[in-house]
Amino acid sequence: MKRKLLAGLGLMACVLASSAAAEKKYDPGATDTEIKIGHTNPYSGPASAYGTIGRSEAAYFKMINEQGGINGRKIVFISLDDGYSPPRTVEQVRKLVEEEQVLLLFQSLGTPSNTAIHKYMNAKKVPQLFVSTGATKWGDPQNFPWTMGWQPNYQTEAHLYAKYLLQKKPAAKIAVLYQNDDYGKDYLKGLRDGLGSQADSLIVSAVSYEVTDPTVDSQIVTLQGSGADALFIFATPKFAAQAIRKTYDVGWKPMMFLNNVSSSVASVLQPAGLEKSIGLVTALYFKDPTDPQWANDPAMKEWQGMMKKYYPDGNLSDGFNVFGYLAAQTLVQVLKQCGDELTRENVMRQAANLKNLALPMLLPGIKINTSPTDFYPVDQIQLARFDGRRWVLFGEVLGK
Repeated sequence: MKRKLLAGLGLMACVLASSAAAEKKYDPGATDTEIKIGHTNPYSGPASAYGTIGRSEAAYFKMINEQGGINGRKIVFISLDDGYSPPRTVEQVRKLVEEEQVLLLFQSLGTPSNTAIHKYMNAKKVPQLFVSTGATKWGDPQNFPWTMGWQPNYQTEAHLYAKYLLQKKPAAKIAVLYQNDDYGKDYLKGLRDGLGSQADSLIVSAVSYEVTDPTVDSQIVTLQGSGADALFIFATPKFAAQAIRKTYDVGWKPMMFLNNVSSSVASVLQPAGLEKSIGLVTALYFKDPTDPQWANDPAMKEWQGMMKKYYPDGNLSDGFNVFGYLAAQTLVQVLKQCGDELTRENVMRQAANLKNLALPMLLPGIKINTSPTDFYPVDQIQLARFDGRRWVLFGEVLGK
């Protein structure tokens, strides 16, 4: 009897042990103690103003680790410099996937950079998650189920600018400065779609630049010569600042629109000249750290506290640091939802199952939602106008 009881207990212990082990599922990059995350960012090169995004994300993950990690696991964040060069992005991502064996790639920055690894990541079935670019192509779960965007897509943003312009200046003569790649062309398509049948008659000049160009001064002079009275700047920070400054310096005073990804006061408007930026219109979806209306906001104070402790060299006026913080918070939520099933497939499943996620640093009324057929987590914005000191929000939250 005693032997049978002991045998039964032993069998039960084995069953419980195997059951507990079965509850945990891991793919490369995940263990009982850590979650390995890969990342590429232009810490050097023509888009280096975006480098602070990676640093703010690293700071947030460091804070999470000090608080105990995610379900007891620490984040190992491996962030590599790709210089905003697609060939270098390919090289760095192969290293992350094949040598470092990360569980997922998070927030790799740039439309041309992500385009270069798009098919590779999907062939490898490694999540290319919350890419740091608003190109429309990142929301195509049917053809690229391992790639998901995060921020509002460029075409929708430009479409809303067009709608506003048609309301305020229906007979405008439009000039467009855009980056000559998928990033700039996505914005240009959104603008044309928003203008509809009037696009060909309203757009009097569209001039591109290359990321290797030293300046866009000659492009601005060309656009001014077109006689346009409205200017759309679809550019990365360095060139956006140059465009704003040159437009002012040549005495041209068109109605001006600046794309969201270059709306940072610290990284773009201050280098351009705050007085030269007055009147610019952009689209926002998170709280601007230079806006005094958020001075006593608990979420803003929490973000500032994180920055001061974990990224003390970070600029508290730079919206890119809020962007990185929010993207990192979104990933942490996904990983929490994964529980002990840290497989690449489950990471994508949970990323596509975010319901009304209201992160405190998003603008009021804006929430994150995804589904297996909706890979655009943030798709709401609000227009804002620069008054010489800060972006002043106006109108309603637009989007779903």
